[in-house]
Amino acid sequence: MAECIAEEKIDRINAITGNCDRSKFLYWQLKESFGSALKIDFIVSFLMESGVKMLLPDLREAVSRGVKIRILTGRYLGITQPSALYLLRKEFGNEIDLRFYYTTEHSFHPKAYFFHKQNDSEVFIGSSNISRSALTNGIEWNYRLSARKHKEDFDGFYAVFEDLFNNHSVLIDDDELKLYAKTWRKPAVTKDLEKQEAIDADDVLPLQMYEPRGVQIEALYALEQSRREGSDKGLIQAATGIGKTYLAAFDSKQYQRILFVAHREEILNQAAISFCNVRCEDDYGFFNGKTHDINKSVIFASVASLGKDEYLTEKYFSPDYFDYIVVDEFHHAVNDQYKKIIEYFKPKFLLGLTATPERMDGRCIYELCDYNVPYEINLYQAINRGILVPFHYYGIYDETDYSKLKFVKGDYLESDLNFVYLNNEVRDNLIFKHYAKYRSKKALGFCCSRKHAEYMARVFSRRGIPSIAVYSNSDGEYSENRTKAIQLLNNGDVRVVFSVDMFNEGVDIPEIDMVMFLRPTQSSTVFLQQLGRGLRTAKGKEFLTVLDFIGNYRFAGKTIRLLSNHGPAGLQQESGERLDYPEGCLVDFDMELIDLFDQMNQQKISIHETIQREFFRIQELLDGKIPSRMELFTYMDESVYKLCLTNTKENPFKDYLSFLDKLNSLSTGEKFLVQSIAHDFLIMLEKTSMTKSYKMPVLLSFLDGNKIRSEVNDEILLNVWKDFYRKNGNWKDLRKSITYQDFLEITDKEHLANIKKNPVHFLKQSSSGFFIPTDSVSIALSPNLSSFLNDEIFVKQFKDIVEFRTMDYYSKRYKEENQRL
Repeated sequence: MAECIAEEKIDRINAITGNCDRSKFLYWQLKESFGSALKIDFIVSFLMESGVKMLLPDLREAVSRGVKIRILTGRYLGITQPSALYLLRKEFGNEIDLRFYYTTEHSFHPKAYFFHKQNDSEVFIGSSNISRSALTNGIEWNYRLSARKHKEDFDGFYAVFEDLFNNHSVLIDDDELKLYAKTWRKPAVTKDLEKQEAIDADDVLPLQMYEPRGVQIEALYALEQSRREGSDKGLIQAATGIGKTYLAAFDSKQYQRILFVAHREEILNQAAISFCNVRCEDDYGFFNGKTHDINKSVIFASVASLGKDEYLTEKYFSPDYFDYIVVDEFHHAVNDQYKKIIEYFKPKFLLGLTATPERMDGRCIYELCDYNVPYEINLYQAINRGILVPFHYYGIYDETDYSKLKFVKGDYLESDLNFVYLNNEVRDNLIFKHYAKYRSKKALGFCCSRKHAEYMARVFSRRGIPSIAVYSNSDGEYSENRTKAIQLLNNGDVRVVFSVDMFNEGVDIPEIDMVMFLRPTQSSTVFLQQLGRGLRTAKGKEFLTVLDFIGNYRFAGKTIRLLSNHGPAGLQQESGERLDYPEGCLVDFDMELIDLFDQMNQQKISIHETIQREFFRIQELLDGKIPSRMELFTYMDESVYKLCLTNTKENPFKDYLSFLDKLNSLSTGEKFLVQSIAHDFLIMLEKTSMTKSYKMPVLLSFLDGNKIRSEVNDEILLNVWKDFYRKNGNWKDLRKSITYQDFLEITDKEHLANIKKNPVHFLKQSSSGFFIPTDSVSIALSPNLSSFLNDEIFVKQFKDIVEFRTMDYYSKRYKEENQRL
């Protein structure tokens, strides 16, 4: 293999035909031309990641010499891979002029490589696009034309290139590339090309074993851009299958001390292997129940261990010990121990990883990273890109009656589900009949309890399908631990594994060809996790069969939208709504289910009652605690929150204390507050217009620990303002087309002028006299509020409003940016 890349003189030839003769690889001929070129122009129908990676060293060397490089490519049929373009953008930014041919009136199939030199320019014209096989041993015919010997032909080709590049192209900047990547679908021809390249790879030029691939390249570019713009934390939301742990390892290479946090030992062990492969070092350790390694470059920590108060101290780790922290399965990060870790450490960058943007028990988790989501790729996109296999989903009507079962904290009681599931021969026959219909070899069934999993394993085993149950502390007749179960399934010794919360995350069994949902699935997160167990690609696997047994349970059909490009908004498919599913996917429902969904849609309750029910659901979720505004916002279902926004009179966030008062949910201190002028002030904060973010840092400047300042001077205003706009890309709000460098160059004098001209001015003008100027400062609070400034309840309400309104603003801005693309 080494001899294939030896730097030796290659004979210059004109007829280049590829195939087995290395000297006739276009790659080597191009390599010879790079060294003496003064200017380079490429025009190709498409770019593939494999080809760009081969040319990167030569492009890098040419750019370092100041060589001007232009590349024009096409996007017809989507053969050009987004990752190939991201590689060029990541490596060279604007140093290479990269463009798309945009005219749709003509086909676009040129392949030409111009090298402009001191004495004799040349162009390679033929059939090779920029892909690994086309540049090496693919049978591709190309011809080298000398500008000196074939001046008329060379000038003719180059004149057309100039016209196409200057008059029929669009610049591939970050916005254009992001839009292209978001809508890109992997064409069948690309799949064939990749298969051929995989077959030929060992015979040509070696690829590095551990290097970013596909969407990892895109995500790494997005993370770098985010940090350049001042971000110190971000969330990567990517469907199962893209290699998020390897992505984190690649992104961590520029940092010295790394912390990787997860809640399962298996995840930590797998992560350690990934990081060692990428970072090529063995200076790592574990922090878990058995081992407490410190003074290591990379530490893989169990959240259950590291999250204890005794370990979050200087004795073990100082707050700034780690430069880079990875929180895996970020949807768990609302838990107390996760939050302790996140709040204790102050890394240069915090990276959250998740396959699902929703928490286990409520709304989305974006607020945990201030809605900074540098990169995301959902299930729909991952299937269209060929990262995951398509699914064939069958919604099967289950006659089990859930109407009389208790619904507590967002779910049915395990004992009630056991009662209706166990020894239910009608349901057993329904499940087995559909399982047998689709001839699965390796299946996962998701159950509600240990008893249910044992029962289903017994039912299937007695009907001739070897099956086992997996759950924590498995000790039943048909149970096995998870590791043994995976081994038995992979070996074909069992055909079905019935599981209880043991295969939701952290486990890969690519050969799974069927998943069965055998219980009500209320959580979007759990549904996507369990579905994802079967969507991994594997040799010979064309699709995943999904059997979802649906009855008249609460929120039946809620998960349907998750299969489409519409995401989780809404409780179920709206009547008559057409959903767009990924390519190659099939979604089919029994007619009885369509009738059931229509009945459920007709049983609508008033907006007032819907919001109240959601409040009580969240209160129950919080073990009876009255939710704050921020907690209500955090856990409220997206569809209910939309109702709040579109119905001002019913919106609890416009006067939350009055909303609580009507529900008899105010404390004694809050009741006193409602009767005072302080309540009017809080309502003003809840209702003041915030179409821009300018008022937020001004309000934040009044907070001083557990009390509120009566006034803020220019120094405090300026420091809070600059800190606010330095983070999370907030600086983009300051003016149109601003860059991060522009923001850094704004003087303190300019900042103060902006603060006083905009938010300070408008707060004083629209606050009914609550914000006023004084002789010494630009903005202060009315003396009428003086007696409340140290009041614990008032301070709590003030903080809650400012935090909620900030996160609500981030949420709206994030959604608007997504809609724009």
